[in-house]
Amino acid sequence: MFKILRDLLRYNVEFLIGFVLTAGIFLFALAHFFAPYPDTAIYLLPPDMPPSPEYWLGTTSRGQDVLWQMSSAIWNTMTFGLTVTVLSRLLAVTVGMVSGYLGGKWDEALMTVNDTLIALPNIPILLLVYFVMRDQMNWPVLALTAALLGWNHDARLIRSVVLSLRHREFTRHAVFAGMSVPQILIRQHLPYVMPVVFFTAMNNLIWAIGLEVTLSVLGFSDINRPTIGGMIYWANQHQAIIAGIWWWIAFPIIAIVILFLGLFLLAISVNEYIDPRSRLSRMGG
Repeated sequence: MFKILRDLLRYNVEFLIGFVLTAGIFLFALAHFFAPYPDTAIYLLPPDMPPSPEYWLGTTSRGQDVLWQMSSAIWNTMTFGLTVTVLSRLLAVTVGMVSGYLGGKWDEALMTVNDTLIALPNIPILLLVYFVMRDQMNWPVLALTAALLGWNHDARLIRSVVLSLRHREFTRHAVFAGMSVPQILIRQHLPYVMPVVFFTAMNNLIWAIGLEVTLSVLGFSDINRPTIGGMIYWANQHQAIIAGIWWWIAFPIIAIVILFLGLFLLAISVNEYIDPRSRLSRMGG
């Protein structure tokens, strides 16, 4: 893992830029642990103050410091995205590898469920879950629902990789050696699947963060929990653009654009690294 990271940082400019951007946003999000104000407290500061040496990014109409609100919001948004990504990767890897290796009725049954979920629209389902569970809705429930909807495309990709590995010589040797199915999948096939998992994880993280921002901007989430989408929601509710409080909505948008750009560069860099020809070309081979 560290060798791959070293090679990418050394030979891939896009990965280096994406790494710096993402790491910068992550470090800024970590600063919320040192915030002088509680995350959900309102009307603690003078409202609608423009950026100044006292309030670097200004204050909101709710009397909150935009700097510390953004730090907490980015942390919560990234936590949501990472939770969705981890849960959906576990589902995608499990279903894809089991389906591809066992084949037959197992493959048919799992891919039927997979294809059914692919055909379902994600946003309407999430909105339905929100309205049904409005009183119990919180971010873990929303993250679990999003994870259950965000694994199916990647499971098919992982399945195709395992299908090509199932008839290789090393798989047959493992079977003859008496290894069980879980041992073959974890020890023999998982190393070949991991590059695909890393690449799809970046794309899924971008999707999950975008989903959270979209739902929060529309008010279909816990709007009292600071997130990037929640900040934009409250700015719209107070008509920040019309009132000239541009900093309330501009800085969160800039932060999420930087995060998306960094994750996108990481995703395409990992995709290039998976391809041996492009990797050798980068390294001068």
